[in-house]
Amino acid sequence: MYKHLRISAKSLQPKPSSNGFKKPDGEDQFDRGATPTVHLLIMTMRRSVLRAVESAKPLARVPRSVSRGFSTANEATAKDPVELDQITTLSNGIRVATESLPGPFSGVGVYVDAGSRYEDDSLRGVSHIMDRLAFKSTKSRSSDDMLETLENLGGNIQCASSRESLMYQSASFNSAVPTTLSLLAETIRDPLITEEEVHQQLATAEYEIGEIWAKPELILPELVHTAAYKNNTLGNPLLCPAERLGEINKAVVEKYRETFFNPERMVVAFAGVPHVLAVQLTEKLFGDMKSKGLNKGPALSGAGVDTTLANSNATVSEGLMPASQKAQSGLLSKLPFLKNLSGSNEAVTPTDPAFSSLDLSRPSHYTGGFLSLPPIPPPANPMLPRLSYIHLAFEALPISNPDIYALATLQTLLGGGGSFSAGGPGKGMYSRLYTNVLNQHGWVESCIAFNHSYTDSGIFGISASCSPTRTTEMLEVMCRELQSLTIDTGFTALQPQEVNRAKNQLRSSLLMNLESRMVELEDLGRQVQVHGRKVGVKEMCERIEALTVEDLRRVARQVFGGNVQNKGQGTGKPTVVLQEGELEGYKLRSFPWEEIQERIARWKLGRR
Repeated sequence: MYKHLRISAKSLQPKPSSNGFKKPDGEDQFDRGATPTVHLLIMTMRRSVLRAVESAKPLARVPRSVSRGFSTANEATAKDPVELDQITTLSNGIRVATESLPGPFSGVGVYVDAGSRYEDDSLRGVSHIMDRLAFKSTKSRSSDDMLETLENLGGNIQCASSRESLMYQSASFNSAVPTTLSLLAETIRDPLITEEEVHQQLATAEYEIGEIWAKPELILPELVHTAAYKNNTLGNPLLCPAERLGEINKAVVEKYRETFFNPERMVVAFAGVPHVLAVQLTEKLFGDMKSKGLNKGPALSGAGVDTTLANSNATVSEGLMPASQKAQSGLLSKLPFLKNLSGSNEAVTPTDPAFSSLDLSRPSHYTGGFLSLPPIPPPANPMLPRLSYIHLAFEALPISNPDIYALATLQTLLGGGGSFSAGGPGKGMYSRLYTNVLNQHGWVESCIAFNHSYTDSGIFGISASCSPTRTTEMLEVMCRELQSLTIDTGFTALQPQEVNRAKNQLRSSLLMNLESRMVELEDLGRQVQVHGRKVGVKEMCERIEALTVEDLRRVARQVFGGNVQNKGQGTGKPTVVLQEGELEGYKLRSFPWEEIQERIARWKLGRR
């Protein structure tokens, strides 16, 4: 009954007239002029509530048979959503996952174990181009026909690539699910991929790459991965390197598809679709795909690849790259100050056994290191701020680690944002990076905690922008905030009140995000890819709620002390990426890697 007691703000206001305000129907006018009194407002509220209660009474006496039509939805949503999850593996190895929560919209997605971390030199940058080649011409329809069909669906359909996945997904009306999945199947299995289409998308990518490189806040997170995982897996560029644009053609794209588009590397996920129907549709559209029996991923044979791998333990900051200049990372070689770097004389060739072992199950190896980009020239508009940008990161935990919830809570607790906020509650204004950094230092433009988790590793840190004259102070402040998470006592030590606030914020963010069909769908598909099952939201919330101050402090010491023990056996060293801004009449002092390491070590951060 209570859900019918909705009182809008408008109903609580006295109704205006030409002479002032008058009370709701049935009440006499007050003789006190046009200004409403407190008594009038209270009486209006009382009358409105009474009318709402009276109107709700008959609904409470509706016979049960009349309201029976809503029982199915109520019974389904009363369950824990994980109870509605089902996973079936078809005979060819493709996995079908469903979460049949009711609703007017359904989500359909196909998730492929592909992405930039799996690319070798011959395929470098193709993941970036693949998502732009989606939903173009196929063997059964032209690109115009495909576009028209997508528009007629009236839903949201997209393709996106990441470091560990290529995602084709859509949210549409329930009745459009078969059509939507058939379109996904067409663009995945039967694309024409003409040379003209490839050329068009390469031109688009070239413009996009130039725009991203012109914005430090966009390119520095990419370079953090490049420095943190030097010359391997997660350090491969997510953006197509500019020098690779001229080398990618239809043949290279087909090689990529041949390598990754295999049924055992695919998950077809449905949100809001009955499992039996989902299996039938998947069997019809994907059931005849031939399995190649490559459960661990096909080995990269290296045929036709000109590459070498350096056997060196040096950090990125020392400029040690693969021995051959041809083997330099495409992303790093774009930087003019990194083109003439020395390398180790020890190397392996594509025919060596060491190279043949480089397969798609290769663990990521965290190296840590330092990258410094050329100074940013003053902006053309003198009103724009001159800023320096700095990122500080450490190796963190993979997505399958039980302590990932503590790490996510630490990120929420640090929080952060920009120096200007539009205001409003729930924006993290009580987070540590706001209260201790942005609200204390007027020279800080932004300061934000970040956490990237992958299947076998991750990175956690702080990104900041500040006045160019304060770069060294900015690094000290960032180190101070990370170190304060590890101490037992003192004014800056973790407190139960702020930990509980961060836990509540994290749970709230999790639940609100999962209200979106697209988020729910991607969560299902990616979890089945990574875990082989869906971790229910109830389980996640319970794990977050069970966290203590000691849990967060233990994980902080593990990460910021460089003691993470992942499969790739990382170095535990810090990762720093820096781009300073120029000021007229001010000469920037050098900020070498040796000094940065010393400053970080003083705060007892990183493995020593």
